[in-house]
Amino acid sequence: MEWLLIVVVLSVLAYVGVSMLGGARWLLLTRGLQKRLAAGRQAVAPARFDVRELTGLPDPVQRYFRVALTAGQPMLATVRIEHAGSFNIAESGADRWKPFTSGQLVTTRRPGFVWDGRVTIVPGLTVHVHDAYVAGEGTLHPAVFGLTSLARRQGKGDIAQDELLRFLGEAACYPTALLPSQGVQWQAVDQSSARATLTDGEVTVSLLFRFSADGLIESACADARGRMVSGKVVALPWEGLWSDYQQHNGMWIPMCCEARWLLPAPRPYWRARIGLIEYEFA
Repeated sequence: MEWLLIVVVLSVLAYVGVSMLGGARWLLLTRGLQKRLAAGRQAVAPARFDVRELTGLPDPVQRYFRVALTAGQPMLATVRIEHAGSFNIAESGADRWKPFTSGQLVTTRRPGFVWDGRVTIVPGLTVHVHDAYVAGEGTLHPAVFGLTSLARRQGKGDIAQDELLRFLGEAACYPTALLPSQGVQWQAVDQSSARATLTDGEVTVSLLFRFSADGLIESACADARGRMVSGKVVALPWEGLWSDYQQHNGMWIPMCCEARWLLPAPRPYWRARIGLIEYEFA
């Protein structure tokens, strides 16, 4: 019994040590990404939303901005978001939903974000995840305890496009970033949808936005976005769904999101609710 107690104590100490080491290492990596994001910030202009900017935009886009924004309000510069939800770790077959929490820092000009998530696989086993778009480069990096990498995609090319797509798709949470003055070009499709295109340096992405009857963004769909399958990147149609709109700082923003792959049958993999959202204005 004495030896068993010693083994248990040593195991607990080892677990605590690994967790603390991994947490400290991951915090340094997170701060490094956030520092690079802050270094790339640009001045946001104009400083306030002017409804005259909507002239010539597709009808559903004009309706959206007139509902979502307040005339004369200050433009967004940075956003801090905290999420809680679940992540489906199954590549195929039965769903395997695991809880996660995360913090996210977004800059609207230059467009970028750092998402720092923690997925609980089983009690006591946590995978840390960085999902980011910083200075024209994308990052997707999951690591057990923040120490052992499970995969890593980083750089320009496809991963940069995939991450800028996420920035554009989540812009319903920071809606002034979707205005033409912030670099988004809108193309008419029909009375309830329009295509948005955003270029950042060498990276250009497009999403089809669909709007609900009340004028707010209902979904954003990409023709192709990279998904890791058995260690390889496969380009698949992707969609983000937005719901439960609430008013914050004069803007209507969604508090719930679901991201899914279209395979062609929809397969959700990320469901989250915003617990906290804070804005810094131009």
